[in-house]
Amino acid sequence: MSDETEQTEQTESAWFSDSQATLGDRLAAAREAAGLGQSALASRLGVRLKTLRGWENDLAEPRANRLQMLAAMLGVSLRWLLTGEGEDVSPPPDAQKPPDLQRTLDELRRMRAEMLAMSERIGQMEKRLRQQIGGSNV
Repeated sequence: MSDETEQTEQTESAWFSDSQATLGDRLAAAREAAGLGQSALASRLGVRLKTLRGWENDLAEPRANRLQMLAAMLGVSLRWLLTGEGEDVSPPPDAQKPPDLQRTLDELRRMRAEMLAMSERIGQMEKRLRQQIGGSNV
């Protein structure tokens, strides 16, 4: 193989790497690894599809609370989602989990994400209640 051909192959195979991946790239990869479509994830998060697409296309960034929910729903660490450092979405090749354990793990992840969403809604309700109480005392 000539040096020129080898250099071309290296350039073509290295155009994208983990070190060059953006938040949007990692978000899309984690969503796909979790077996979710954009519509399904947007629905679970309670955001518009356009919003999720904006995040994946690096046109906007989710707020901190949404990042935490995304990491939980997709089964990745917040650190990896933000920086690409740490464990990513691909499990080690010899670490195949038995189906019943995988279902249990998936259910725990779903419950964790639901709890985070519920916590956010409780905070919003508490804020509205405080505003109503504060407004009635004036």
